[in-house]
Amino acid sequence: MSETKLEAWLDETRTFVPSAAFVAQANADASIYPEAAADPVAWWGRQARERLTWDVVPSQNLEWNSPQATWFADGTLNASVNCVDRHVAGGLGSRVAFHWVGDIDGEAVSITYEDLLARVSRAANALVELGVVAGDRVAIYMPMIPEAVVAMLACARLGAAHSVVFGGFAAEALADRIVDADCHFVITADGGFRRGVATPLKPAVDEALLSCPNVRKVLVVRRTGEKVSWDPQRDVWWHDIVERQSSTHQPESFPAEQVLYVMYTSGTTARPKGILHTTGGYLTQAATTHYYVFDVKPDRDVCWTSADIGWVTGHSYIVYGPLTNGVTQILFEGTPDSGGRDRWWRIIEQYGVTILYTAPTAIRTLMKWGEDIPANFDLSSLRLLGSVGEPINPEAWMWYREHVGGNACPVVDTWWQTETGGIMITPLPGVTATKPGAAMRPFPGISIDVVDGDGISVGNGEGGYLTVTAPWPGMTRGIYGDPERFAETYWTRFPGSYFAGDGAKRDLDGDLWLLGRVDDVMNISGHRLSTTEVEHALVGHPAVAEAAVVGASDETTGQAIVAFVTLKLSHLGDEADQAALVHELRAHVASVISPIARPRQIILTPELPKTRSGKIMRRLLRDVAEQRALGDVTTLTDPTVVAMIDRLMAAHSGDDA
Repeated sequence: MSETKLEAWLDETRTFVPSAAFVAQANADASIYPEAAADPVAWWGRQARERLTWDVVPSQNLEWNSPQATWFADGTLNASVNCVDRHVAGGLGSRVAFHWVGDIDGEAVSITYEDLLARVSRAANALVELGVVAGDRVAIYMPMIPEAVVAMLACARLGAAHSVVFGGFAAEALADRIVDADCHFVITADGGFRRGVATPLKPAVDEALLSCPNVRKVLVVRRTGEKVSWDPQRDVWWHDIVERQSSTHQPESFPAEQVLYVMYTSGTTARPKGILHTTGGYLTQAATTHYYVFDVKPDRDVCWTSADIGWVTGHSYIVYGPLTNGVTQILFEGTPDSGGRDRWWRIIEQYGVTILYTAPTAIRTLMKWGEDIPANFDLSSLRLLGSVGEPINPEAWMWYREHVGGNACPVVDTWWQTETGGIMITPLPGVTATKPGAAMRPFPGISIDVVDGDGISVGNGEGGYLTVTAPWPGMTRGIYGDPERFAETYWTRFPGSYFAGDGAKRDLDGDLWLLGRVDDVMNISGHRLSTTEVEHALVGHPAVAEAAVVGASDETTGQAIVAFVTLKLSHLGDEADQAALVHELRAHVASVISPIARPRQIILTPELPKTRSGKIMRRLLRDVAEQRALGDVTTLTDPTVVAMIDRLMAAHSGDDA
């Protein structure tokens, strides 16, 4: 795919091998790869039977009629029972399931598995009273509070599919998702808190429901105490109906292919897609990957995945994977600087967090604030670090390892998607070596290839398109209500294989490096350049905290590179200093990658446009670079950032290289 060479910095990349101490206690050993490779379907079948509690143990593993798969079809189980009941029944009811930490400093509560079971049972009984039955879809639009997890598990307990909508979405986006999934019920809150400020949610629900006539009931958690409008025929307070219910509930057993949830992709480039996940296969992959990738020891680990449950990372590695494995977790409502830039480190120190799983964007933000902040805290409880959401640049990887992990924690950089359900590419701590910025190799039982435009496997040192060549348990079963779109979107580019839409490269050792979306590949004078590679080069400069790169139309070269860069606080200077730094950064990119990769423009900006989940909205930056009317900005943390960047772009329109 890319004709530039990652080797410019790969040659200098260190390889970290597992320590003898970690190897000695690791959940996995080197035999796991050949065992899974010998018969992947049978291997996944063993994981399903060993890791889950079944009411009817499946005798079947996979039925495959591309692109449709069923896993463990004759088995029956209940996802909520696997996450909660069985741990209580097994004598682990007093183990803490969640240490919930609120956005407001000092607001916290610890919830045991026994407590969680009672809460889920009450919520399930309340939903039954409201009319929810198996097969319904229930929209959940919540802040990061315990009731959000309880609502998900209560739906699963009843066999009703939940459709969690991220609380940062506006009313129109919420309405689109409610209508598409034909949800008859909505669970929400009056609002949440963000950096100490109450942010409303119920008003967005009220607005959305003006175009959702099929919604019958809205269940509302009182979180902020702010006054909200009320429809007494439709709206019900959580505390009025849930808290008076019995703390016991008899769960039903459902087929393995019962739909567990519908998760909508962001829809930045097309109409949102309702990704379907079913129960048995999804739970198997979430639990298995969580167990091996994070090397979890349920009796002593405290896991913290910093995602929101409105995204698939929150589903798989806050709710279903960790709870199935019976671990203790942190559930955090706030942002990295809620209550101060040291908030994360205080939480890790206070609760003895052992496993931290977060996004490169968050890591780079923490880098920007400086290593002196985490240095003031005892982070020695940490024993493993993870990265998720986008390719991590080697500099952020090394900073994470050194300043958060104390050069003692393995770093697992993971690749997967909403559609895959669980981790697909990752190192295994205690088994595989790691390289800063590399996802390394497929998880056991997963078949990955990197191919050229004709579907032919590429060799080591070459790049191409990332594909999955065999079915896996957590794979999406389709797009809700649109099977034709499912087949067209994922299975036609390379017939017989799932096309992830991402580019990847095998290094000279055969290890995998993710290059980002293929639509983030620029064609500069006939040379195909990955935006991720250019971003990595920019962030490799000591002055740069974060960078986003897009391709813009150019009469001479077809496309030209436009980079938006935020500087570390220690490198801010006057206008002359910044002008000199821009020239230095252009030269730096040219030297690290190639002169072809020299950005046409570099815009220095205090902030980049990000969603509340931390993803950079490159679509909007492309609008700025192309001088187009800006698209929807309602999902941004700060919608004014794009207008500021637009003004900066106009002010520097004559700065082309």
